[in-house]
Amino acid sequence: MAQQVLTITQLNEYIRGRMEEDHLLNAVAVKGEISNYKLYPSGHHYFTLKDENSALKCVMFKGNAQRLRFRPENGMKIIAMGKVSVFPRDGAYQLYCAAMAMDGIGDLYAAFEQLKKKLQAQGLFDPAHKKPIPKFPGTIGIITSSAGAAVHDMLRILNKRYPLAKVLLLPVRVQGVEAPGEIAAAIRYANYHKLADLLIVGRGGGSIEDLWAFNEEIVAHAIYDSNIPVISAVGHEPDVTISDYVADLRAATPSNAAELAVPDRDALTQALDSMENAMANALNRQIKSYKQHLDVLSKSSALQSPAGYLEQKQRQLELLKNRLIAAENQIIARNEQRYVALTAKLDAMSPLKVLTRGYALTTNERGEVVRSVSQVELGKRITVALSDGSLSATVMEKKENVQ
Repeated sequence: MAQQVLTITQLNEYIRGRMEEDHLLNAVAVKGEISNYKLYPSGHHYFTLKDENSALKCVMFKGNAQRLRFRPENGMKIIAMGKVSVFPRDGAYQLYCAAMAMDGIGDLYAAFEQLKKKLQAQGLFDPAHKKPIPKFPGTIGIITSSAGAAVHDMLRILNKRYPLAKVLLLPVRVQGVEAPGEIAAAIRYANYHKLADLLIVGRGGGSIEDLWAFNEEIVAHAIYDSNIPVISAVGHEPDVTISDYVADLRAATPSNAAELAVPDRDALTQALDSMENAMANALNRQIKSYKQHLDVLSKSSALQSPAGYLEQKQRQLELLKNRLIAAENQIIARNEQRYVALTAKLDAMSPLKVLTRGYALTTNERGEVVRSVSQVELGKRITVALSDGSLSATVMEKKENVQ
C-alpha cells in the first residue's frame, strides 16, 4: 500500500483539527511569566509565557485585549486562559489567549498600582498643585448618585452645620461602564459654568469593583484640571482610590466630606460670642482708663484755678526769657573778647607794621613780591612800597651776594 503524501499545509491543518477536537486544549489555563511582550498598532498583543524549563508563544487579539483591566508587562506572572491551536502558515502551535489575570494578585489591584504609578510620574499627586478649601463656601456642588444614601447624609450634615451654604446636586452614575465619563463630565461642567465654590465628588462604600469608576484616568484628569477645589469622598475609611490622591482634600467618608466642607454653626456661634465678650471687656477697660485720665485732668490746677495756672505759666515764661537773655549776653561778651584778641594778633602780623620800622616791599612789573635779584632784569621797572606811600624805580644795576 502506497504511503499518502501530504503537503505542509495539509499536515498543519490536520494537526490543528486534531488539537481543536481536544477539549483540554480548547479551554486551557496556564500560568507563567511574560517575556517578549509586544503590542502592535493593530491592537493585538503578542508575547511568550515561560516557566523554568519551557516557553509557549501566545497571542491575544484586540477584542479580548480591550477587556483587560491592566496592561501586561515583561516579567509579570499571569494566568492566561484560552485555547491551544496551530497557526498553519508557520506550523507552530500557540495559545490564543481570551482572558488574563494576575497570578497571586487581582488584576484590579494591578491596574490600580499601574495607574497610580503613571499619574504620580505625571505630577497629578503633587501637593504644590492642591488648592485650599474655602472656609465659608457660598455654593457647594455634590457630584454623586441621586439615589444613594451618601447624598442624603451629606445634605443632612451640610444643612445642620452650615445652612447658609447653597447646595447644588449634579447627579451621575457612580458605578458601571458609563460612570467614569459622567463623573468627569460633571466636574468639567461645574467648572465651565462656575457653578460652585467647592465640589464634593464621591459615593458610599462598596467593593473594589463598585468603586472602580473613581480609579479611572479620565476622572483623575478631570479632578486635576478643576479650578474649583475638590474633596474626594469615596467609600469608607479603608477605601483608597486614585481620586483620593488627586483631589485637593481626601475625606474618609461622604459624611466626613460634608463636615470638612463647611464650618460648624454651633462652633461659629460660640466663637462669635467669645469675640463679643472679648470686645466688650476691652471696651470697658478702655472706658475705665479714660475715666481715670479724666479724673486726673479734672483735679489739675489748670481746671481748678485757670487764672492762677496762667499766672504760674507767665512767671515760668518770664524766668525762661531772662535765662535766655543772660545766656545771649554771655555769648556776645565771649565773642567780643575773641574778636579783640584776633584783631590784635592780626595787626601784629600785618606787613604794614613791618614797613613802619623802615622796611620796604618791592614788587616787579607782574605784581610779584621780589625776594631775589634774579627775579628782576636791568632796565625793568619795579615798585617799592613804604609805610606812607610807594616809589617807582628802574633797575640800573644788579649785585648778587657772594656765598
